[in-house]
Amino acid sequence: MARVSPSSHDASRRMASVRQKGTRAETDLRRVLHAKGLRYRLHVPLLTKPRRVVDIVFPRAKIAVFVDGCFWHGCPQHASWPKSNADFWREKIQTNRSRDADTDQRLNALGWKTVRVWEHEDATEAAIRIAELVDARKKNGANLCR
Repeated sequence: MARVSPSSHDASRRMASVRQKGTRAETDLRRVLHAKGLRYRLHVPLLTKPRRVVDIVFPRAKIAVFVDGCFWHGCPQHASWPKSNADFWREKIQTNRSRDADTDQRLNALGWKTVRVWEHEDATEAAIRIAELVDARKKNGANLCR
């Protein structure tokens, strides 16, 4: 598929202004994780070539948490395909999905457990799921290293 551009300068500017870090979904999740006594690192580049940055990292348990926006990552529940400049958006979202799958595969090969949290998910439920994984990986010692 040929590389397509945003439909206008305004559309490009709007896309550039969308937050990548510190989104409401991410901060809500971090707040609940912290209240549960879990400590983590933020926005850590675990892969370098190509560079991939993880939203929330539990280094000792080797858990990488990504908080994915429903639109940008093509949520199966909430994804919508814009009618304006449809080719551009379909390619953009499909590229994001492919990159997500590649990132998960690369991190899993290095012994990391990846967790994907959709922006629409309840932060408390997601935090419980993550806390259980952290506990299980710490108990199992699953060949974890710093």
